Amino acid sequence: MRGMKGEIVLNIPAEKAWEMYRDNDKISRVNPQMLSKAEYIQGEGEPGTLRRLQLGPALSSYVKQSVEKIEKVEEGRSVTYQVTDGDLRKMYNPYRVTFSFIPVRGSNKQCVAEWKAEYEPITPTIPAPEKARDAALSFLKLIDKM
Repeated sequence: MRGMKGEIVLNIPAEKAWEMYRDNDKISRVNPQMLSKAEYIQGEGEPGTLRRLQLGPALSSYVKQSVEKIEKVEEGRSVTYQVTDGDLRKMYNPYRVTFSFIPVRGSNKQCVAEWKAEYEPITPTIPAPEKARDAALSFLKLIDKM
């Protein structure tokens, strides 16, 4: 299995970043051009929950929709999911992502938002998911502006 990760510093506490990422209404308002709608289609955010992300016009040429099955939740810290349907599933199998929000030592006003993926391309010609990483980190950076 292949792996990739990226991280950025947010100018908000980890608890607030976590709350915003997990709240479908809030995350859907961050930047509708990137993410037009997030919704739990089965469950409430616990392991086993299915969450659908409808991407906006800025990303729809790459990915229009993604359905994720939440596998693991470390409350207030990280969530791991596997893509079960959508455009990414047509490129990678498996495609598993973990989003983590880690407090910056010595600061209660900043956190590190980390995106980590484990994936296997369906064919050798499919590139690493750098576009997905870059889009996720760009989107997360907008959270601290809300």
